[in-house]
Amino acid sequence: MTTPATTLFVVDDDPEIRELLADYLTRHGYRARVAEDAAALRALLATEQPDLLIVDLMLPGDDGFAICREIRRDSDLPLIMLTASPDETDRILGLELGADDYVAKPFNPRELLARVKAVLRRCRPRDGETSGAGMTRIVAFGGWQLDRVTRELIDGAGQRSALSGADFALLQVFLEHAEQVLSRDALFDLTRGRPAPPLDRSIDVHVCRLRQRLGEDAQHSQLIRTVRGMGYVLATRVDPVA
Repeated sequence: MTTPATTLFVVDDDPEIRELLADYLTRHGYRARVAEDAAALRALLATEQPDLLIVDLMLPGDDGFAICREIRRDSDLPLIMLTASPDETDRILGLELGADDYVAKPFNPRELLARVKAVLRRCRPRDGETSGAGMTRIVAFGGWQLDRVTRELIDGAGQRSALSGADFALLQVFLEHAEQVLSRDALFDLTRGRPAPPLDRSIDVHVCRLRQRLGEDAQHSQLIRTVRGMGYVLATRVDPVA
């Protein structure tokens, strides 16, 4: 059951879409607030913090890309993009900037609702994580540590940095399947809970983003390696810390 306290901000310059989504999400137990542009969103964020943002890419003034950059500078707030652009480059850029998922316009509101639920699940601790039941809170791998409760990366100097929901979900899958080759389809299914659409490249984008968080690039990655024709592998052991 969705808790009434779950707050979603919908940012879209089309008043009909804003109100349609706000009404639909409210009827499914969420608290929905709307904004027509980046300035209105900033005003909302100055008064309260939502659980998730739904942002249209094609906004007047500061567009969805600018909003995504601004949010990701200092926050791991979950963010879903809405895009009417047929150009895959726009979707890829949004994911590279830190969006957790995207929905192409026109869409069925039920699809958006399913994406909202999936992203919120990825961004919230699972049952047992805080109690330690069946899970070690901190694990070490390749010179890094991951705190699975706070969802923070810890480097060799002990500095912590928060992961977005998409980055955490992907890293968690790699840690749970360390030294196993995982196909792109398997990674998509394990992180999103649904089959990958045909020709979808979002997993490649997320792997690239996670490599950057780990201080690596595709050509010289020692942790997350590309296995040509097969997928990716976390090429290091994982050890419990605490």
